[in-house]
Amino acid sequence: VQVVESGGGLVQPGGSLRLSCAASGFTFSSYRMCWYRQAPGKERELVARITGSGDSTYYADSVKGRFTISRDNTKNTVNLQMNSLKPEDTAVYYCSVLINGHAYWGQGTQVTVSS
Repeated sequence: VQVVESGGGLVQPGGSLRLSCAASGFTFSSYRMCWYRQAPGKERELVARITGSGDSTYYADSVKGRFTISRDNTKNTVNLQMNSLKPEDTAVYYCSVLINGHAYWGQGTQVTVSS
């Protein structure tokens, strides 16, 4: 099982970024996928998740209305579109999947929101 994030970077407040996660080694469409983030000195928190079919999503209150999670089961990818970014969105963002009770994580991608 492997998940690899990409798309992070430096963006000004109010800007947008699109994160992508490429997954392999498992039946992608059968599993819920999640995006987490961890800011310096803080615990890792769930940002968004999407069911295997993509028909149901969840968002943390802090990102609701600004972030959109989506997936492409033909390409084994899950994306996180982040709009109206705020300095408090600065964190390392991780893609994750839970399979048979084991959580698999990517290496993370840094998102920095600063002027």
